[in-house]
Amino acid sequence: MDGKLVDWKKAQIHVLSHVVHYGSSIFEGLRCYQTKNGSAIFRLEEHIDRLYDSGKIYRMEIPYTKKQFMDAVVKVVKVNKLKSCYIRPVVFRGYGTMGVNPLKNSLNCAIAAWSWGTYLGEEALEKGIKVRISSWHRQAPNTFPSLAKAGGNYLNSQLIKMEALQDGFDEGIALDSYGYVSEGSGENVFIVKNGVIFTPPTSSAILPGITRHSMFVIARDMGMEVRQQVLPRESLYIADEVFLTGTAAELTPVSSIDGIVIGTGKRGPVTEKLQKAFFDILKGETPDRFDWLTPVE
Repeated sequence: MDGKLVDWKKAQIHVLSHVVHYGSSIFEGLRCYQTKNGSAIFRLEEHIDRLYDSGKIYRMEIPYTKKQFMDAVVKVVKVNKLKSCYIRPVVFRGYGTMGVNPLKNSLNCAIAAWSWGTYLGEEALEKGIKVRISSWHRQAPNTFPSLAKAGGNYLNSQLIKMEALQDGFDEGIALDSYGYVSEGSGENVFIVKNGVIFTPPTSSAILPGITRHSMFVIARDMGMEVRQQVLPRESLYIADEVFLTGTAAELTPVSSIDGIVIGTGKRGPVTEKLQKAFFDILKGETPDRFDWLTPVE
């Protein structure tokens, strides 16, 4: 916290911190994987770049260089002796004056790391998950900036997730304000149709995911076609395959949407190929040819 190692139980903030009342935080989610060559953090630089981009949008001048922040992330994993883990860097408006104006409040930085398995369950990586189209839409243009990974934005995600769980689904997919496919509560959406991979563009109120971009790189490296384009809701129902990507979710297939079976109702061949190529890099089974892994040691 703010440049110092702090015991987990003592990592506390004041109840009147700005972030508590107004959601004024930006954050990232990263994973560290135990590879054959030792523990390594996946796409550390790209995640920290996005953190600083979010800060720029919300006028948060982070008081550390990007290298200092990246070194601190590595140090937190190393000091805690974690072989594989989830990492949460967060920058937030702290204690100061009350009111919507955040500029007089302190700007605080913290990095936490803990062991966290597959977000949607190990079984889901093969069998897929049940999804519904949410009744909640993503933000309209010029309301909340979807390109920023900001705490307040995730109130919308909570509504999407809770609704899905209470209705017996594993996850929800939101549409944008125009009724086109946007993203899940914390994942990007991909569909496969006739061998072509499609995903909504950033103009569809999505967060441009790091794992999402990784799929572009891997798929194109394997000779697959990837298109970013606006997708109508019904394109999900008639897709050959649908899968979700994210740091927490990794690469999770979708078996059904609104009770409609997708493809064969389990992981499809394109999803399986992408999964294997992705996890082979993360486990050190194949060379890190895209220079994505930062060694902890």
